[in-house]
Amino acid sequence: MKKFSSGSVCRIVLASTLVLGGAAGLAGCSGAQAAPESTFVLLDGSRQTTADLKGKVTLVNFWATSCVTCVAEMPKLVATYNKYQAQGYDTVAVAMRYDPPSYVVNYTETRQLPFKVAIDNTGANAKAWGDVQLTPTSFVINKRGQIVKQFVGEPDFPALHRLIEQLLAETT
Repeated sequence: MKKFSSGSVCRIVLASTLVLGGAAGLAGCSGAQAAPESTFVLLDGSRQTTADLKGKVTLVNFWATSCVTCVAEMPKLVATYNKYQAQGYDTVAVAMRYDPPSYVVNYTETRQLPFKVAIDNTGANAKAWGDVQLTPTSFVINKRGQIVKQFVGEPDFPALHRLIEQLLAETT
């Protein structure tokens, strides 16, 4: 029988929970996983690093303009951002490498997305965040810069809102 380290067990539990859509993927582990070090290149040419996310509750959403579910969930992401941004909530929407930049810019402008939009033109961000290949994939990051939840597919928005409220109420 193969033995696993506690870190391996946490990754297995997290992976299983993500696949099954469970609520607290890291509950039995020694703590939430730090968000990977990465740099997002925003549409305006500025850069935002993972370290810049600390101090806010942030949703990092990997998406594509060609993804039907991504396009369908985007108004709900906008509504969530608008509901919580004044309380210290942020969103970074990361367009996948295969998404033509002109499509991303057009979508962002015509839908007047109020949050940060980045283009992962090399695929480095998707790779750093667990080799994201399925869209939409979203990560909820707490104020300490730790991943506390991952959604593959459209989130359960009432559950997401409860989690955001809980995380916003925490002190760092």
